[in-house]
Amino acid sequence: MQIRISWPAGYITATLDAGTPTSQALAKALPLASTASTWGEEVYFDTGIAVSRETDARQVVEPGTVVFWTDGDALALPYGPTPISRGSECRLASPCNVLGSVDGDAGLLATVRDGDPIRVELIEE
Repeated sequence: MQIRISWPAGYITATLDAGTPTSQALAKALPLASTASTWGEEVYFDTGIAVSRETDARQVVEPGTVVFWTDGDALALPYGPTPISRGSECRLASPCNVLGSVDGDAGLLATVRDGDPIRVELIEE
């Protein structure tokens, strides 16, 4: 399953595992519009959906991993260190459901500004 995430300065696409309960819930909610927040080198935004933490939820992920932060009902897109990272790792605020990864350069997320409008759409095959 592919999604497109766009903001005023650009966009990225991401490939998600369609088999997880969180991905399925997200797909049903698309398209969605939200407002970006930033936390170190992470962009996150409210989705309006609530899901449970999955058994394989992780707090430290690779840059460009697409995760769902269950504590905040938000999609989170880490592309580098956060304020609680140790070294260069991407450490999330709490364990998150892993959905997939950004296609290409996750560093493009550095152009997202706090308060930017964000749109997430399903890319139809």
